[in-house]
Amino acid sequence: MPLPTTERPNCLACLHFFITHEPARPYGCKALGFKSLQYPAMVVFASSGIHCQIFSAKKPQTSDRSS
Repeated sequence: MPLPTTERPNCLACLHFFITHEPARPYGCKALGFKSLQYPAMVVFASSGIHCQIFSAKKPQTSDRSS
């Protein structure tokens, strides 16, 4: 289990974050199973008072291109 953090995680760098393409709820979290008008980490903090504990950093993309 990750250690609690004092900074809000960046949803754009999270493995669970996705874009819904729904104008009313454009952002979503697969791990927590919801869509929102705000970034999921902001909703989590507003509703619970603690920063998101499920944040999981995306793996860096590797390029297989040969120059």
